[in-house]
Amino acid sequence: MRTRPLKVALLGCGVVGSEVARIMTTHADDLTQRIGAPVELAGVAVRRPSKVREGIDPALITTDATALLKRGDIDIAIEVIGGIEPARTLITTAFEHGISVVSANKALLAQDGAALHAAAEQAGLDLYYEAAVAGAIPLIRPLRESLAGDKINRVMGIVNGTTNFILDKMDSTGAGYQEALDEATALGYAEADPTADVEGYDAAAKAAILAGIAFHTRVRLDDVYREGMTEVSAADFASAKRMGCTIKLLAILERAADGESVTARVHPAMIPLSHPLASVREAYNAVFVEADAAGRLMFYGPGAGGAPTASAVLGDLVAVARNKLAEATGPGESAYTQLPVSPMGDVVTRYHISLDVADKPGVLAQVATTFAEHGVSIDTVRQQGRPDGVGKEASLVVVTHRAADAALSGTVEALRKLDTVRGVASIMRVEGE
Repeated sequence: MRTRPLKVALLGCGVVGSEVARIMTTHADDLTQRIGAPVELAGVAVRRPSKVREGIDPALITTDATALLKRGDIDIAIEVIGGIEPARTLITTAFEHGISVVSANKALLAQDGAALHAAAEQAGLDLYYEAAVAGAIPLIRPLRESLAGDKINRVMGIVNGTTNFILDKMDSTGAGYQEALDEATALGYAEADPTADVEGYDAAAKAAILAGIAFHTRVRLDDVYREGMTEVSAADFASAKRMGCTIKLLAILERAADGESVTARVHPAMIPLSHPLASVREAYNAVFVEADAAGRLMFYGPGAGGAPTASAVLGDLVAVARNKLAEATGPGESAYTQLPVSPMGDVVTRYHISLDVADKPGVLAQVATTFAEHGVSIDTVRQQGRPDGVGKEASLVVVTHRAADAALSGTVEALRKLDTVRGVASIMRVEGE
């Protein structure tokens, strides 16, 4: 066993970084045995050096991350700063100085993953990022390595714990969106500004990373269709329950039937209670993978938090350290298929549409004609009258058969223009059937 330690620079020491440092310290002997050499925390770059960081030698703290990377003895850098800059520049600097990188930075990898992979390959170094998607759940390595000999056709998952917690509370308690969000905030599941989570930006970044790995093609954040979940209502959950469904914010990545393109999207959707993802509760994540030979696989576990995310970081650290000792590198970017990413309009899906309409004869026929004119077949219709205090209105719920999303969107726009349609109360896709 090698006795000279591999030296690690920790860039960032927040919730995740502090857990990484703690585990490196408390599990040092085990890590040494697993790697075949000691790993030593050689420096910790932070923005606020005055903050007390329990268990970390103050002598390791620095505000100059660049100088830490350039000092000449660092073997591996762990980047848990997040965001685009300075993380991008620091990772590039690490590669320029012969340092392999472990990152948890989903936003940066979704935006500039191709350039970072190219820099790592040119330098003959590793770029690992298991912690960037789904926290502690082993997902990226199984996709990159265990399923490397298979053909993945579809990936569908819950990849944001905050939104799943909110939707689960709305489903189980009947709470409205704001009430469930307030509870998530009070428990620490939601940030003070929850926009990245509830508007789907966080899930979209993870979707881009997963799609690139699953389909061996480059998928950027801008390629991912995104809808948030702030408009999901208690009424939507009531409708879902009548259909034997629940509602989840899903990342859905698909290879086209002809194999010539892929799609990537994030949006709320109704899924049957019989689907494995329907039973994912609280702030947990789960990803459902469909492959030619392996069939259907599901990966489940805590998708966020300091300790779970640090677990994924440390797993990457062990792998990269072993590669360093073997003077080898692990798998890099695989983008040989160069498949185009099709627009959302090409996606074939189903819609659940709730309309407020005039309660008079002929309305249903007019609505059905509008669907037919756009080539969309209706599966079921449910109508319920209600007094509105002035005249009579009705609630009309239509569930369609599968059709191109562009045709479904065109149908909804045409419905909005009908005199007998007072409003489109909600629109939601139906998946997982």
